[in-house]
Amino acid sequence: MNDADCETDEEQDFEDPNGALRSFAAVLKAFRKRARLTQEGLGELIGYSAQYIASVEQARRYPSERLVELVEEQLDCFGAVKGAAQYLTRPRRVASWFRKWALLEPTALSLYTYECRMVPGLLQTEGYARNTFAERVPPLQDGQVEAQVVGRLERQHILADLPNSSFSFVIEQSVFDRHFGGAEVMREQIAHILEMARLRNLTVQIMPRDQTDHAGLDGPVSLLETPDHQWFGYSEGQRTGVLISDPKEVSILQRRYAKLRSQALNPADSLGLLERTRGTL
Repeated sequence: MNDADCETDEEQDFEDPNGALRSFAAVLKAFRKRARLTQEGLGELIGYSAQYIASVEQARRYPSERLVELVEEQLDCFGAVKGAAQYLTRPRRVASWFRKWALLEPTALSLYTYECRMVPGLLQTEGYARNTFAERVPPLQDGQVEAQVVGRLERQHILADLPNSSFSFVIEQSVFDRHFGGAEVMREQIAHILEMARLRNLTVQIMPRDQTDHAGLDGPVSLLETPDHQWFGYSEGQRTGVLISDPKEVSILQRRYAKLRSQALNPADSLGLLERTRGTL
């Protein structure tokens, strides 16, 4: 068995909502046929199994960077294969039920999140994220914790990579009252949120604990707008997650989120509350 046969990326049964994986698969197949090679022949040429090549061409698994480089070199693809690969957004180190949503995040025009359990993953510091994974039951091994932390921090790149997209977060005050991870972790976490809130395309609102009317009693929810202006919702529970695409259901979630924003503190008052909370730690 050669190195390519030891690829750690397992074949997955997931959707490709942005179409980038299917586009890459079509480009790869076209250049293979141009070279008059079978899947077996291409595999032998670059050191991969025919099964691996077939899975990539059927858009059932992501290509490794090594495969992209070797195909480009061996088949003289004029940069086309590399060009197709650059649009691939791979949902690494995320739970299986989150992969579909993770594929949508990196190209979102709008991304709205209501959270009542913890600081949203896109806003977590390394210390806060490490504590969330270290507290898992059953416990994760050290290597698994590290991989999960890296994956979470990688997701956060979209906040810098999408300066023209809109990000909105509504977070319960109780999340900060809990002091999860200890005072120092929470101080650092609040400071990070205050810094992120300086971005022109990102708003943070706190739902005060004494708010008597509340539209989010059904739990956390996220909403996302794609580049073609299609909206999706995402709801997560214990070891489960649901991607919501039905326009009627998404519309209900949009109305609830709009209500949540009207019930939460405005952005300026929210940051003031966070400043005061940090001062008590």
